[in-house]
Amino acid sequence: MKITKDLYQSSLALLTDFYQLTMAYAYWKSGKAEQEAVFNLFFRKHPFQGGFTIAAGLDYVVDYCNSLKFSEEDLSYLATMKSKDNQSLFEVEFLNYLREMKFSCDIDAVEEGTVVFPNTPLVRVKGPLIQCQLLETPLLNIINFQTLIATKAARINLAAQGEPVLEFGLRRAQGIDGGLAASRAAYIGGCTSTSNVMAGKLFGIPVSGTHAHSWIMSFETELEAFEAYADAFPDQSIFLVDTYDTVNGIKNAIKVGNALRDNGKEMIGIRIDSGDLAYFSNVAREMLDEAGFPNAKIVASNDLDENIITSLKGQESSINVWGVGTKLVTAFDQPALGGVYKLSAIKDKNGEWIPKIKLSQQSLKINIPGLHTVKRFFSKGKAVADMIYLESQELNPQAALIIDPNDPTRRKRMMPAFYQEEILLKPIFKRGKLIYILPKINQIRDRVQLQLDSLDKTHKRMVNPHLYPIGLEENLHRLRMELVLKAKQVDNGIETEKSPGSNGVDSEK
Repeated sequence: MKITKDLYQSSLALLTDFYQLTMAYAYWKSGKAEQEAVFNLFFRKHPFQGGFTIAAGLDYVVDYCNSLKFSEEDLSYLATMKSKDNQSLFEVEFLNYLREMKFSCDIDAVEEGTVVFPNTPLVRVKGPLIQCQLLETPLLNIINFQTLIATKAARINLAAQGEPVLEFGLRRAQGIDGGLAASRAAYIGGCTSTSNVMAGKLFGIPVSGTHAHSWIMSFETELEAFEAYADAFPDQSIFLVDTYDTVNGIKNAIKVGNALRDNGKEMIGIRIDSGDLAYFSNVAREMLDEAGFPNAKIVASNDLDENIITSLKGQESSINVWGVGTKLVTAFDQPALGGVYKLSAIKDKNGEWIPKIKLSQQSLKINIPGLHTVKRFFSKGKAVADMIYLESQELNPQAALIIDPNDPTRRKRMMPAFYQEEILLKPIFKRGKLIYILPKINQIRDRVQLQLDSLDKTHKRMVNPHLYPIGLEENLHRLRMELVLKAKQVDNGIETEKSPGSNGVDSEK
């Protein structure tokens, strides 16, 4: 996949927020550009008030990092920027540094299609501070959107209960790239096809579609339109029946279906795009069955999402194929995931990793410090808990204690003898070299289904899902609390003393 080169210019280095470049310059100016750091990309709340999230976008991240280089055009543009006193904003030596800079970070990430939960790292970046910083905006841009859409698609497909969901939201998507990324993420999340032909070409997604109301309106009668369409596509005729009168449209579809059958062909089905979908789908089912078309599909569209599909299922509609557009590709009820990218550790002059903490009046926004990763525990094939822990910390071999990062009273003891374990962060880049074999899109899509199958059904409820246990290993929890107390004491001007066994972190005696 080379979507960045196919659609835009060869360099996307300037696809960033301006403050990333001003920080990069200040890092360089202060001699910190090459200092090693660790950043984590994560989110704090599930989208759509759900109980799970589907990680997506890693393929784009790999493509971006492999292509990361400032072009001469980029540098020429930066050279035109002026400060308030009309001096060059960036020194020539800094621009030369950017010209010679080669991507050299380590990146670890959860694989695309993995079910993920709040506060756990989706992507961990380790390397020169300046490079880690410059990756913030593009990584968030990529991961936030595709993860959001893949999650929405998974929810819609769960509501459809195994029936095909067709994605056709390109005309309502947020621009060209938004449409392409949405189609890719929707397919990963479980949709069976897309109407987006370019997405089909670039990503290998099956494409589907029939005709619009304009096709019907271009003929003198609806029957003529159906006959002409059947003549053009005798093996894949689905007729849109609600242009004028839905019941009469179904009758016309049946007439053309009989003509197709006389020629050894078979009508695939009908589509309803307006009105009372439950009522008209049941009318259509009865009419089609009586006419001898029990296998004809009934496709429904018209601003569907997981909530409307669930309602139509509850009304015992006869719909068995679902066309979903606007509310999927725009994530209509929550247009942003809210993922963040935070510094968690930095290496000092002695080569020691120093954990970093960010405070907030909202405990939810206090980050998790240190060089950490995440492990998932399984029991009888079901995921039961995720543990975030320091890579350098020796874990209790008998029973690890995990503590909820937002509610320390919520604790769970994980005894290895009773569980299988998987480390979720996989090595993707090592010193700037890609070491991960990217899976095919169908493999990612299959992974989503396997991951959802590993979740208890209570976590997949559309309303009030059960809370999946995610916790900090007790040593990481202790470190985090010590750093929080230290930062608050320093901020208040309180002297602190070093407590024994705290990894050099000051805490109140």
